[in-house]
Amino acid sequence: MLEIYWGCFLFGVIFAAGTLLFGDVLHNAVSLSTEFSLEHLAWLQPMVIVGGITGFGGSGLLLARYTELTDPAVVIFSVCIAALLSVLVYFVYVKPMRHCENSSGFFITDLIGKTGEVIVLIPAGGFGEVLIRVGAGNTNQTAASYSKIELPAGTKIVVAEIREGVLYVYRNNKQSGGRAE
Repeated sequence: MLEIYWGCFLFGVIFAAGTLLFGDVLHNAVSLSTEFSLEHLAWLQPMVIVGGITGFGGSGLLLARYTELTDPAVVIFSVCIAALLSVLVYFVYVKPMRHCENSSGFFITDLIGKTGEVIVLIPAGGFGEVLIRVGAGNTNQTAASYSKIELPAGTKIVVAEIREGVLYVYRNNKQSGGRAE
């Protein structure tokens, strides 16, 4: 049984070292596949699973060596400790960290459908500037009127489309439920 405990423990240590050194490369390779999404199984993160395996191996080694428990009892206690460690890793580290990363980077195409505000007058046939909230920050973008009408500063807008890096916007008229102009 000691070989199994050592194997689980060493696997966890090697996995942790590999994640430390190559974690971003592996994450990017896996995230390229849009079909592979574990959002609905957030507790099934590699850190949680490997943490449990490592906890099983480490606790098995300690219990087998420093207690008078029988092999089946050591296995049962090791599984319980591994489950407890997995739950702790999930609730103390994985779950809080999942939503704490904010990025100021975005694709301009992500702005389609976003609401914002005109900060520099958009003339009927020209360009102005809009302010749009993106993630934890704001972005100022060059904009033109989608309907070829003047949009004064302070007007609430919605991004209709993007052509050649310019946002084409229309007035956000919530009362009519759609494009007012």
